[in-house]
Amino acid sequence: MNLIGEFISLGTALCWTLTVISFEKAGKDVGSISVNYLRIIFGFLFLGLFLWITRGSFIPIDASYHSWTWLLASGIIGLVIGDLFLFQAFLDVGGRISLVIMSMVPVLTSIMSFIFLDEVLSLIDILGMILTLGGILFVLYYKRQNKQPSHPHIVRGILFALIGAFAQAIGLIFSKVGMGDFNAFAATQIRIIAALIGFTLFMFFKSNWKNVRFAVTKKRAMIYILIGSFFGPFLGVSTSLLAIQYTQIGIATTIAQTNVLMIIPFSVLMFNEKINMQEIIGTIIAFSGVALLFLF
Repeated sequence: MNLIGEFISLGTALCWTLTVISFEKAGKDVGSISVNYLRIIFGFLFLGLFLWITRGSFIPIDASYHSWTWLLASGIIGLVIGDLFLFQAFLDVGGRISLVIMSMVPVLTSIMSFIFLDEVLSLIDILGMILTLGGILFVLYYKRQNKQPSHPHIVRGILFALIGAFAQAIGLIFSKVGMGDFNAFAATQIRIIAALIGFTLFMFFKSNWKNVRFAVTKKRAMIYILIGSFFGPFLGVSTSLLAIQYTQIGIATTIAQTNVLMIIPFSVLMFNEKINMQEIIGTIIAFSGVALLFLF
């Protein structure tokens, strides 16, 4: 029973993997801004339907004022500010550097949860996290990017990735404070409502509605967006909150980071990418760390 949170986190990592693949394919057809806005809408609908079936209400009206306040703030900080800065970082410095910086999220959440939530990790937990994150960083460091151009906005990109990492970490802390033992899917719906409001305001500010209308007309892209929304804003975000109800935030976020490694076999099968020895070694190191988190 003590490993429920760890197993859920592993499922979260798989959800993120399927989400990244789906959104990457959709983004190539219709652009990232449209994908990001539509994923929030579909996530809201998926969650609402699930809550209506399981709890009798499309929106969690039974949540307390305390929960609404903290979870709305979590959604704005983690899902809106965090994602916007992260996606811009992807454009400025590329995926590899951005993901290396985002690997700081488990460390940041561990420090914050220790300060604000009195969550203490054992030495074995810390060793497991170090091995897992070390293996991930090893893979990212040696990942080939020979075809990628130089990055003219590298300083801005690194800064934006750092802001994205801090925002996601703060969003998780706020989520745990606001959620307590409340239903994780209902808590996610509150966060998604905040994200929907935030991204709608952003779309008005950027005047990108024509891109969204264009995306809706692309059948293949919409299928991938639907798939990514199901495994991302619906299942992925919900299970990430469910996991932190059963285990420390640092452990949950560390295991969820293994989606960087889970995507490797999909890249080989779907994108004909070649796997190198460094990726194999890094994956072994990382999952040795995950094994420590499970076994001890």
